[in-house]
Amino acid sequence: MDTPCRNLCALDAARVCTGCGRTIDEIVHWRSMGDEARAAVMARVRDFPVSSPSPPTSPLPGRPAPPST
Repeated sequence: MDTPCRNLCALDAARVCTGCGRTIDEIVHWRSMGDEARAAVMARVRDFPVSSPSPPTSPLPGRPAPPST
């Protein structure tokens, strides 16, 4: 199953991943989404820019928070 995840996971204030452009709901439900829904998300985030790493406002579900510096 293709995914737009770039392993640069961090959520911005709008709860959108700054690494791939998916919303938190799209990330959480990715495996249960239908093919058409996943294709629509893939098309929408296809050209999502890779942002420079910045501290996330909150960790993604199932991922530990980054260490504080």
